Amino acid sequence: MKQEDFWYIVAEGHELKKNQVISRSILGEWLAVFRDDAGKVSVLQDKCLHRTAQISRGKVTNGQLQCPYHGWTYNQTGEVTAIPSMGESFKPGSKCAKTYEVIEQEDYIYVRLASGSHETRPFSMPCYKAPGYTTIRLQNVFKNNVTNCAENFVDIPHTTFVHPKIFRDAKHEKFGAHILREEGRVKVTYKNEKKNFGWFSWFLNPTGEEIGHTDEFFVPNITSVHYRFSGQNHFIITSQSIPINDEETLVYTDLTYNYGIWTRFSRPLVRWQAQTIIDQDVEILNNQMKTIKKYGAHFQNSPADIIHTWIESIQSEVAQGRDPKLLPRKETEIEFWV
Repeated sequence: MKQEDFWYIVAEGHELKKNQVISRSILGEWLAVFRDDAGKVSVLQDKCLHRTAQISRGKVTNGQLQCPYHGWTYNQTGEVTAIPSMGESFKPGSKCAKTYEVIEQEDYIYVRLASGSHETRPFSMPCYKAPGYTTIRLQNVFKNNVTNCAENFVDIPHTTFVHPKIFRDAKHEKFGAHILREEGRVKVTYKNEKKNFGWFSWFLNPTGEEIGHTDEFFVPNITSVHYRFSGQNHFIITSQSIPINDEETLVYTDLTYNYGIWTRFSRPLVRWQAQTIIDQDVEILNNQMKTIKKYGAHFQNSPADIIHTWIESIQSEVAQGRDPKLLPRKETEIEFWV
């Protein structure tokens, strides 16, 4: 199993109108993503067969993609249907651009670079459009790799230093955590977490009761953080980290929550808080990669970093072309202070 075997978000559905083309890059591969006049999405390698201009710089005409250089035109399957310089003497069917599998699901457009993978469907976003829930979607670019981004998104200890007040305060409280690695995922179930949520503790968990909190990583690029507060309030942060290349990642974040009667009214506040926190993570992760490029990725781990090492063990299997779901099941209990 390789990185190319998995599904990656290439755009939100609303970003691609009918008869429109956009350019994207995943794992260093240039993609031309276009929607025909019937609404169907297709993805071609962003390279014209003729003189290798980027076809994403062209236009969609009658549902087909036309290169901006000499007008070679491609249909949804990548077949060249017209070469203007040849007029009616050109016979379609002899030339075909490279195409990729594409699926629209839950208002995201997904692409898979490899064909024939057993990963038949993209990840299903938790509670998306479920009754009582609303979802806010954010996009942010990190100048760091997928693994470092994913580890940050499920890392509690950094929050008191990178997000003081707005997310957590340093109170030296002891947390317990049960950690499980199996089937290409890492799941962390926290214990003893009650009210340390910065400025918004009064709103998120006014009773101060112990909350339910789980963090999950799914191979190769997905994290999902789920808070269950008193009064049946739920808040889920699901991030899909899309590898533009080895040093740059586009992260799509779904903030899905149910605050009862406050769900709709809290939307501006939730968006502001989340984007502020993400901006802080962007800054620290950009700095991390800058330092890695100078000194190398030589990490020293404490016992609290077992979450990271297990995520890295899964990512290492993918990098070596092996199936991480075949790794032995592991679980442990840890304690740490925040």
